[in-house]
Amino acid sequence: MRQVIVAGNWKMNASKETVNTLIMGILSGMGDVDSNVIVCAPSPYMSQVEALITHSQLHLGAQDLNVNASGAFTGEVSADMIKDFGAQYVIVGHSERRSLYGESDDVVAHKVQVALENDLTPLFCIGETLEERESGNMEAVVSRQIQAVIDRVGIDAFKNIIIAYEPVWAIGTGVTATPQQAQDAHAFIRSMLAQNNESVAQATPILYGGSMNPGNAAELIGCEDIDGGLIGGASLKAEDFLQICKAG
Repeated sequence: MRQVIVAGNWKMNASKETVNTLIMGILSGMGDVDSNVIVCAPSPYMSQVEALITHSQLHLGAQDLNVNASGAFTGEVSADMIKDFGAQYVIVGHSERRSLYGESDDVVAHKVQVALENDLTPLFCIGETLEERESGNMEAVVSRQIQAVIDRVGIDAFKNIIIAYEPVWAIGTGVTATPQQAQDAHAFIRSMLAQNNESVAQATPILYGGSMNPGNAAELIGCEDIDGGLIGGASLKAEDFLQICKAG
């Protein structure tokens, strides 16, 4: 049975004061949480988060990585830098990276490869835009995104990958896919993996990442192929985030 995973993506939101308040608030309610809980902090605050979560059940993740190990890449963050703060996870291919910074499927696949080569677990994001969904291309889009990773690292690598399905039209909009829409998409993703390797498909966690909140988390996570959530806005409020963590 796949463990429920809840990952908070703070995006570009934080200050030293709010990080301290948020982490302490989350830690205070973790006693009855069975989910695997990850917080993906902005790079400047990773050291602070690392210190706050030491000896707790929270795990640290980064929001992106550069494929290069070091060098003249101003403003970028390498896998070694991420690991230096004790992080075990990294978000790769978030829709904002794809749309705002032009990351192609091949670039995202390369980042997945580099994360795996450095013993980081990628939270590999896929998903379609509203236009792509309305034109009936959801399956074609997510198939293309997944195939790019399979082509680069092989299907067995998904034993160490977490997929996050994030319908772009539901990110930060307050609009959420219905549980049936989300389940259908997750089932399709799992079936695509199964065409390559059934056991890998059944073991791979697939998270939902589109405006999950305390009000809909239990119903979404209760779906057969939804194994948790990649949480944006609700991860910035300790009480809301904890309710989602407990929904699993």
